[in-house]
Amino acid sequence: MIPVHDDATELRACLSRLAAGTELADEIVIVDNASADDSADVARAFGARVVVEPVLGIPVATAAGYDAATGDVIARLDADSRPGPDWIARVARAMADPQVDAVTGPGRFHDLPAVLRPLAGLVYLGAYFALTYLALAHVPLWGSSMAIRRTSWERVRGDVHRFDDVHDDMDLAFVLGPEAVICYDRSLRVGVSARSLRGMPQLRRRMRRAVTTLRLNWAVRPPWVRWQDRLRSISAD
Repeated sequence: MIPVHDDATELRACLSRLAAGTELADEIVIVDNASADDSADVARAFGARVVVEPVLGIPVATAAGYDAATGDVIARLDADSRPGPDWIARVARAMADPQVDAVTGPGRFHDLPAVLRPLAGLVYLGAYFALTYLALAHVPLWGSSMAIRRTSWERVRGDVHRFDDVHDDMDLAFVLGPEAVICYDRSLRVGVSARSLRGMPQLRRRMRRAVTTLRLNWAVRPPWVRWQDRLRSISAD
C-alpha cells in the first residue's frame, strides 16, 4: 500500500522496483490523495488498484489504504521509497510469526552525496527510532518501510487519528500499544528521498506533527503508564 500526492515520478521509480522484485505482492493499492498530476495513471500502468481519497493528508490517505487492502499482511511504502529486489520476500519472512503485529526497517537517503548519507541516516532516522521508542515504550513504525497484520489494523483502526496534523506511522504505533509485538528488522532497509530534511518550513511542519501526535496519545496513556504496561506485558510472556 502506497499513499501518493502529486508524486508521479517517485511513484514510477518505486513501482518499477516492486515489479522487478524476486517476489511480487498479491496486490498493490495506491491511494491517490487529491493528486493533480498523473500519479493515478502511473499506478494503473503498473496494474495497481487505485483508491481515491479526496481529503488531503497522509493520515487519512494511509488509513484509507489499510482499509482497502485485502491481504492478511499489509506492507507499506511511501511513493519515494526505493525497496530492494527482495523487499516483499523479506516482509513475508519478518511477518511469518503470527504473534508479530507489525514490522519496520531503516532507510538511507539515496539522493544525498555519498559522504553524507551515513551521517544523515544516523542523525535523522536514528534519532527518530531512539526517541520515539522512549515515548512509545516499544519499537516505533516508520512509514517508508513497514508492514502490519490485517487483524492488528482492524483492532485499532477506530483509534487512529485521521487528520493531517499527526505523523500517521507514529500515531499507529501509539494506538497499537505497548502490548503489541512490533519488530525492527534491518533487512527491510529502503532508500528514500532526503526532501524531508530540506528547508525550515518542512522541519517546523514535522516538529508540529510530532508534538500533536505525542499530545493526543499521551493524553490517553502517558509514557510512564505505557512503560508500566510494557514491563507487565514482558513479565507475562
